[in-house]
Amino acid sequence: MSDPLALRHAEGEADIGACFAVMRQLRPHLKDAAEMTGRVLRQQAGGYRLLAAWRGEAVVGLAGYRMQENLIHGKLLYVDDLVVSEAERRGGLGARLLDAAAAEARAHGCRVLSLDTGLDNSLGQRFYFRWGLLATALHFTRRLT
Repeated sequence: MSDPLALRHAEGEADIGACFAVMRQLRPHLKDAAEMTGRVLRQQAGGYRLLAAWRGEAVVGLAGYRMQENLIHGKLLYVDDLVVSEAERRGGLGARLLDAAAAEARAHGCRVLSLDTGLDNSLGQRFYFRWGLLATALHFTRRLT
């Protein structure tokens, strides 16, 4: 881990594809980099941004987010995806990615940062509580297919 860490958004197809190995740790249903790249490009049309942590040419962490507005919170930043590669965990990178997302939210006038996590993700929940997030709701889902 001698290379310095740099945070920058994955903007083009090559950058997005470079994120696949790390994203797949969080989203194992993604079959390959081409599928993920297509999905990210479509989501970018709706405001999705993929912030990547780069160590040299390797992606070691990701935060995918979008600005939203609703009647509950007004303007908010919603974190869709947050993942750090296994080798980089417990080194503060997750907090660094959330800090950068929060700074982006503030710059766009958002008053809230929000995310969902699985009820079975106890390690993630512990990290979120330490970062200052509070569990304020349950998220309900129903498959329609």
